[in-house]
Amino acid sequence: MARRIESLLLDGPAGKLEALLEEPDDRDAKEAVLVCHPHPLHGGTMHNKVVYRMARALRRSGAAVLRFNYRGVNLSQGKYDDGIGEIEDARAALAFLRTRYPHLPYSLAGFSFGSRIALILGCAADAARVFAVGFPQRYQDVVELRSCRIPRVYILGTNDEYCPAAAMEAYFDTLPPPKKLILVEARDHFFAGALDEFETAMLAVAEQA
Repeated sequence: MARRIESLLLDGPAGKLEALLEEPDDRDAKEAVLVCHPHPLHGGTMHNKVVYRMARALRRSGAAVLRFNYRGVNLSQGKYDDGIGEIEDARAALAFLRTRYPHLPYSLAGFSFGSRIALILGCAADAARVFAVGFPQRYQDVVELRSCRIPRVYILGTNDEYCPAAAMEAYFDTLPPPKKLILVEARDHFFAGALDEFETAMLAVAEQA
């Protein structure tokens, strides 16, 4: 069966948001997942290689996956808004996803800067779970994340320069359950040399519905 993918321009708070919606190739979707990309001022887009691998693993697990570009990125209208507007962009994309699949449970996933956005939105709502990939250490002081009771899966490279494994393990120990931490042997924040291993780990945990 051909890959099922749809290019979209969603209504966002600062204008249109460029997005891609993908459905499983071989089955009806069992879940809907919004995927948030890395920092737009550092080259982050929905086509980032880690984001692409995340989305593919989620789709392989049976999820309908919506990726989108924050305001000011590629075809998305508006301009960078210091993380505040980007949260609202994600909220608008999530609202579209939930309207499109009203009867499916929904989850959020994000890489780096996007993991913070996914956690903030997911923990404030009734998301089924949140996948936080490459969660940067500098975001660990976000108060609402410390009391979050939504199931969370953290996936980190063992040599992540923005969040050393030891620091992540110490932070993880302070968080309430349910939670899971997965370390992937990789050279850096972007899972250099281990993208296949990262995707395999992402797929395995995504299939644990």
